[in-house]
Amino acid sequence: MSTTTRAVVTGGAGFLGSHLCERLLERDVSVICMDNFLTGTPHNLIHLLGRPGFQVVECDLTDFVHVSGPVDLVLHFASAASPVDYLKLPLETLKVGAIGTMHALGLAREKNARFVLASTSEVYGDPLRHPQREDYWGNVNPVGPRSVYDEAKRYAEALTTAYRHSRDVDTAIVRIFNTYGPRMRPHDGRAIPTFIRQALAGEPLTVAGDGTQTRSICYVDDTVEGVLALAFSEHEGPVNIGNGSETTILDLARTIRGLAGSPSSIQFVPRPVDDPSVRCPDVGLARRLLGWAPRTAPEEGLARTIAWFADRLARV
Repeated sequence: MSTTTRAVVTGGAGFLGSHLCERLLERDVSVICMDNFLTGTPHNLIHLLGRPGFQVVECDLTDFVHVSGPVDLVLHFASAASPVDYLKLPLETLKVGAIGTMHALGLAREKNARFVLASTSEVYGDPLRHPQREDYWGNVNPVGPRSVYDEAKRYAEALTTAYRHSRDVDTAIVRIFNTYGPRMRPHDGRAIPTFIRQALAGEPLTVAGDGTQTRSICYVDDTVEGVLALAFSEHEGPVNIGNGSETTILDLARTIRGLAGSPSSIQFVPRPVDDPSVRCPDVGLARRLLGWAPRTAPEEGLARTIAWFADRLARV
């Protein structure tokens, strides 16, 4: 894949998608960013507009998708990703996971391009195996409120695998764990942007349950490097990309409060239905196959993210 010259990034105006567009352009890869701006925002792309080789196409991936000219790589990142979004947009989330994935795979097949599916740690559900390795099948409630996201991604993985084996499409699956960083939305409902927003405003930090549930947070620059390492390889995955160390939600809240220099208190609130008790990837496969490992210490990444949020909120 070293000869890749043109990539399509679906969901390219989202938090993670916009960072992928940026990094590809830095590698002299032309980028077609596709987004319907349902959860992504054009503001994430302002600094890229006018760059040679960058094009934005507003479209709904669940409709017919067409791209003129050659395409070497399709990165399928279109989906609501935060609970606030997918609980508000359940059918849209399921449709982009099913129909949208099929259309993106069809594009890759038409162009003889490599296809990378952005899957998620949520395919493991509330895991009974810890840490989570790629050969674990998961513990997902198919009729719970989170199922619209969890099962959409599980189906997308199955569809991607079927296209690889029955349609000879060069595919890969990346399972992404708890990425954070600049361009997250303050009200997207995930723990880190919520805690940062609250800490900067001096509001209580709302910790779900007793805060003993764990997460493994990975700074966006590291996640993007892992995704592209897989994209530019010949491996099919699935491959976990995340941080192999975990922290409790309560400790995460306290760390953010300290880094923000905030006087905020901790307030415990009811825990969401099917909220995973533990979350930690086994990243041994990524290390062996891709030579990849996260490099950004949590305190460093959180400090950068807090600074970005502080600047953004000051402009509102």
